[in-house]
Order: sequence, then structure tokens, then C-alpha cells
Amino acid sequence: MKWKIAAAVPLAVFVGLWIGNTSLFSRFPENKPLAIIAHRGQHQIFDRTNVESDTCTASLMLPPTHGYLENTISGMKAAFDAGADVVELDVHLTPDKQFAVFHDWTLDCRTDGKGVTEETPMNVLKTLDIGYGYTADGGRTFPFRGKAVGLMPTLPEGQQDL
Repeated sequence: MKWKIAAAVPLAVFVGLWIGNTSLFSRFPENKPLAIIAHRGQHQIFDRTNVESDTCTASLMLPPTHGYLENTISGMKAAFDAGADVVELDVHLTPDKQFAVFHDWTLDCRTDGKGVTEETPMNVLKTLDIGYGYTADGGRTFPFRGKAVGLMPTLPEGQQDL
């Protein structure tokens, strides 16, 4: 009898969680259109094979098909021009209490800077080349190097320029 209770409790918990989280019994409202959300705006795509949370995706970029970089004003505008309803972006609070629009926790992957993003003042972040680390050929060429100096926006810049 005890084994039946021991088996029934986890099963009941599982079924309860499934019922509470399934979309099987819900319908999408017909009068509500789907929203198109652009993750980081228009950006370079990369090979997702073996990507983990700390992988430098700028070094895994596929050959570029456009000139936009993620979390830049031009990348956000391009996403809206392509039909996005919303642009999701990443922000870091800097030591001088500004919000920097940038994805990575550290500067080493995408930029010519070093260190932790949120430990770097905005006036320093504004001097970095955020296209510095992008390569599609294992580091032989860097197609965005030198073309994105000073393009890391603050959150207010991103909001007002769009």
C-alpha cells in the first residue's frame, strides 16, 4: 500500500504541473495578431553547434549577408524596417549609473576592450569597437573591425532614436 502512495504522489504532482502549464486546452485569441520579436535587432547569425552560455558567438559568425550588428541603433532600426513589432535587447548598468545596450557580460569577445561590462564606465564603452571580434573564418579576417567604433548605445539613445 505504501508503494502505491509513493508512486501516486509524484504522478499527481506531474499531472498537476502538466495541466497547469499545457497549452493543449487554450486557444489563441483570433482577434489578437502575433507579434514579431527581433532578438537583439538585426544581427549576424552564427553556428549554434556546441554553443554554451559563455561561448563567444562573434567568433562563430557565418559569412555576413548584411552590415548590421546586434544591439546597435542601426540593427534595431533594420529589424523594425523588416517588420518587427518589438526589439528585445540586453542592458548593463554601468558604474556611472547609465544603461549600456550590449549583450555580453564581458567585453573581450565582441569588442577591443577587456573586463566586465557593468564595471566599465559608459564613456569608456563609447570608445570601443563593438565589431572588433566578429569573424567567419576562424580569425583570418574580421569584416566589422574598425566599422563599429563608438556604436554601443545607452538605453535612452536606443529609445529616442527609434
